[in-house]
Amino acid sequence: MKKRNRSNLILVILVVGLLIPGGCKKKDQPTSPPPPPPAQTSQPIKAQPPVQKQQSSAKVSEHPVASLEFTNRKDPFKPYAVPQAPAIRPAASARTTELLPIQIYEVSKFKVAGIIVGLKENSALIIDPAGKGYVIKQGMLIGNNEGRISKITASSLEVIESFRDDNGHLRKRTIKLTLPQK
Repeated sequence: MKKRNRSNLILVILVVGLLIPGGCKKKDQPTSPPPPPPAQTSQPIKAQPPVQKQQSSAKVSEHPVASLEFTNRKDPFKPYAVPQAPAIRPAASARTTELLPIQIYEVSKFKVAGIIVGLKENSALIIDPAGKGYVIKQGMLIGNNEGRISKITASSLEVIESFRDDNGHLRKRTIKLTLPQK
């Protein structure tokens, strides 16, 4: 039995010795000298063929300073869809699209709500049939017949309209809008 215990003990020591790396390592272990350089041979060194430089997609400037020329660049703010020029319309239809809201109704349908007198120039507050108010001054256009305000007094305002009669003659008429009495 003693023989068997001894052989087991030796076996355990060998196994432990193989698993654990051996001993302490010294820091100043002598290293093996470097291998001697290869002997120089008298064979001529073959020249290597030149390597072709890879082409880049970016333009390389001859000058080291960066170029600020953008003529060949795409404009990032330009719209994708190009707006087409509007067709030329007749003068009559252009006039109707450019009318102010005060030029839609007839002059006689406006009501005078108030008149301001005494400042640099007189002004009046008028209300259209839709109930919207406008402050007007002398010389402004009003009405659908191109009426022009000619005079604003303390109690009324006068509008001169130009129109063509049945014979085609240019006529003028004066329309007087008065401030209602309380």
